[in-house]
Amino acid sequence: MARVVVLDYGSGNLRSVERALQRVGADVEVTSDHRAVLDADGLFVPGVGAYAACMDQLNAIRGGRMIGERLAGGRPVLGVCVGMQVLFDRGIEHGVLTEGCGEWPGTVERLEAPIVPHMGWNTVRAPADTRLFAGLPDDTRYYFVHSYGVRDWVLEPSDVIKPPLVTWAEHGSDFVAAVENGVLWATQFHPEKSGDAGAHLLENWLKSFN
Repeated sequence: MARVVVLDYGSGNLRSVERALQRVGADVEVTSDHRAVLDADGLFVPGVGAYAACMDQLNAIRGGRMIGERLAGGRPVLGVCVGMQVLFDRGIEHGVLTEGCGEWPGTVERLEAPIVPHMGWNTVRAPADTRLFAGLPDDTRYYFVHSYGVRDWVLEPSDVIKPPLVTWAEHGSDFVAAVENGVLWATQFHPEKSGDAGAHLLENWLKSFN
């Protein structure tokens, strides 16, 4: 049974995530304990609310350092919603720039759409060789609730050794809906709120541990 830690740094619907992971057969612990985070088979990084507040809370437990240590050791990490956004270099909200974890270059900014927040079910455009969305039809819908995202993301060859697989969605304009980059995966939508499709996606993540 895969052991998964849900990172408890004061942000995210932790119990909902815990139940969703247990549903797909994971042994789940909700904690910020450094040793537990490093030893787990997988680390789930949740997040809701404002980018700056999440980074403050994450920094308070040295969460960025723990994520970095796991990635350096080739240990899987899944970031969701703001837990995905903080993996990028920076976020800009209400004109305030906040430094993120810097695992990926890029800026989180307000969506360009007639209606914000983007709330509800939406489809995504996953790349052909995706592992995260394997076995899920192209017209599958996932649950989003966010006002900010990564738009116009273009990576230069010098930014990464191997370009990540990027999944896109549209709300007013295109934004990054998911990223697969070695052992670091992330989704802007909430798998734990996406019913059977979200459960299938979480199963795909657990399978990636092997």
